[in-house]
Amino acid sequence: MNTWHTFQRSLMRLRGFLRKESLQIRRDFSSIALALVMPVVLLFLFGFGVSLDVKNVPIAVVLDDRGSEAHDLAERFALSPFFDPVRVDRLATARQLLDRRAVDAIVHVQSDFSERLAHHAAAPVQVIVNGTDSNQAHLVQGYALGVLNLWSRQRAARGLPVRPPAVMIQQRVWFNDAVNSTHFLVPGLVALVMTLIGVLLTALVIAREWERGTMEAVLATPLRAGEIMVGKLLPYFLLGMMGLGLSVGLGRVVFGVPFRGSPSVYLLLSTLFLLASLGLGLFISAAARVQFVAAQASIIVGFLPAFFLSGLLFDLESTPWPIQAISYAIPALYFVSASHTIFLAGDVWSVLGWDALALAGMAFVLIVLARSRLGQRLEG
Repeated sequence: MNTWHTFQRSLMRLRGFLRKESLQIRRDFSSIALALVMPVVLLFLFGFGVSLDVKNVPIAVVLDDRGSEAHDLAERFALSPFFDPVRVDRLATARQLLDRRAVDAIVHVQSDFSERLAHHAAAPVQVIVNGTDSNQAHLVQGYALGVLNLWSRQRAARGLPVRPPAVMIQQRVWFNDAVNSTHFLVPGLVALVMTLIGVLLTALVIAREWERGTMEAVLATPLRAGEIMVGKLLPYFLLGMMGLGLSVGLGRVVFGVPFRGSPSVYLLLSTLFLLASLGLGLFISAAARVQFVAAQASIIVGFLPAFFLSGLLFDLESTPWPIQAISYAIPALYFVSASHTIFLAGDVWSVLGWDALALAGMAFVLIVLARSRLGQRLEG
């Protein structure tokens, strides 16, 4: 009976504290803006303003061979949506354009191109690419090779002589068949949005209470450390889920990103990730009572790792092994992996199972650390 009475009193205190937190959030427009306006801004910024695709690349086409075969090949580059070619008479002129960054690549068809084709010999085409941006250089090389392969296949289909290659490559893209980088970016952005809400918003709001002295008024009440923690986590958990729903809805409606997995599975993984983010934010707020310090710590510990070490923009497999080792301690790494899988591939449990276990473990550890740190602060 005493246990039940204690539980009722705890529930009553928690209900009052939650009402106070909800009123505070309603009066604080910055919290609502960060939770609901920031996702819209980030999605439109990355969805429309950031693209990993390369299109309309300016290139110089130099035809030393004036035959019809060379002109037909040049027209293939003009018809490609990836290139914006300009005809140049001499290779030296094309190199000057490349030096001035007026073009990003040169396609050089040599003078014996048609003659080699007529004799069923290899007719190489020189492709010179500006390697200042190595990623774009690889993309331009791949697109140029694709145009050349397509021209060869179409020529063979018309019965014209083509030196047969040793291997015929037939490409098929799975999961993102449109090869649209927006379909890759938007699911990962959800992790960034929830990191902002869970880590930055939680740390700033509680640090603001320490600065204004309202936290001392809370400490004067009969509330216990666990009740304060639940009262702080629950409102921002609801804000985070609202931001999640808004982000997913915009991704589906505005950007047409497919969603091939189960909504319930995605909701479970989102809950685990948001709890981990909230635990980290609460831990920072318990350690730093100044908003400036809390904001800097949130950016360094939460936002920047989620942006650079989660696989959102960069392939971590190409980074040094110490960086890869650090990335395994970032919750966003597992949620970005799960989001890409659920959105683009479906419920692949060989991937989602490990992501869920990692997120659950991190959420538990971070919440326990935050509870311990908050208890020390309250007792001190």
